[in-house]
Amino acid sequence: MATGRMAHQAVAPVEAARRGLARIGAIVISRAGRPTPITPYALGGIVVALALAGVGAKAEDRYPSKPVRIVVSFAAGGPTDTVARVMGTKMGELLGQQFVVENRTGAGGKHAINPGLYKKMPYDPVRDFAPIGQVGVTPTLLGVHPSLPATDVKSLVALVKESPGKFSYGSSGLGSILHLCGEQFKALAGGLEIVHVPYRGSAPMMSDLVGGQISMAFDATPTALPQAQSGAIRALGAGMAKRMRAMPDLPTLQEQGLQGFECYTWNAILAPAGTPQPVVDRLSAAMKQALADPAVLNRLQEAGIDPTPGSSPKKAAAFIAAELAKWAPIIKASGAQID
Repeated sequence: MATGRMAHQAVAPVEAARRGLARIGAIVISRAGRPTPITPYALGGIVVALALAGVGAKAEDRYPSKPVRIVVSFAAGGPTDTVARVMGTKMGELLGQQFVVENRTGAGGKHAINPGLYKKMPYDPVRDFAPIGQVGVTPTLLGVHPSLPATDVKSLVALVKESPGKFSYGSSGLGSILHLCGEQFKALAGGLEIVHVPYRGSAPMMSDLVGGQISMAFDATPTALPQAQSGAIRALGAGMAKRMRAMPDLPTLQEQGLQGFECYTWNAILAPAGTPQPVVDRLSAAMKQALADPAVLNRLQEAGIDPTPGSSPKKAAAFIAAELAKWAPIIKASGAQID
């Protein structure tokens, strides 16, 4: 699935995943075991490297003729791994070939974020990939420690404005999607002064939010929702334009006055540029069929993902282009940059 940091070089898909392909969601497909021009760093949301053995001009009609390897740069058991396994199982069933998930943990970024975050990029997030389709999005929510006397976004903004620099927000790391959620919130709320505290992942960040070491944070629903439902944190707003299925009574930040605010992670399946069009079409058709299966939809929703049925290579490409345009100015304004 898709995101990344980039000097142009060709890296075999498994090696690329080992060295850090990650978070937003792309299934990266290589042909005939040859090196594929993908980042040695992160592809965001989900990155799945699909090794397409033996795909050549004459092999396209019978693809896949061998097991397909899906390389996930996250540990087994997490949402990204779940998406890969659920989609891989169903697509394998539809295509008559086994899809094998291989977990290679590594650093992760975002396909739409890394171009603005890193000074040097070893791949182009548009030219070096052939989108297959978008799997879904994972909503975020804004949560605060229960000790804060804020019950909605308006009262939180007022509280912060009364004491600039007093409050802090956590993220899963410098330049992470959760960092940029916070920066977007600060900007759209009128230039709030809130101290950013980066962590090595969302788990330690959430632990400190529950413990009161930080004041607030945005986090993806698989991590934040259980804490909000238990009362360990107070959920003030949903991060997407529409309300979350899991918390339909929680207003969005847009509904609470932050026009244009929308922050989430996403999962997509991508192939390397140059993948034969018949292979792209076959994978896209299998993906659409998989996302039309109620059992697949239920499994994804249980993992905190809102599926996006009906996606296509064209729609996925347009979505990625829009994401790149959206995040570039936010990253620049935040001052976040990694060498």
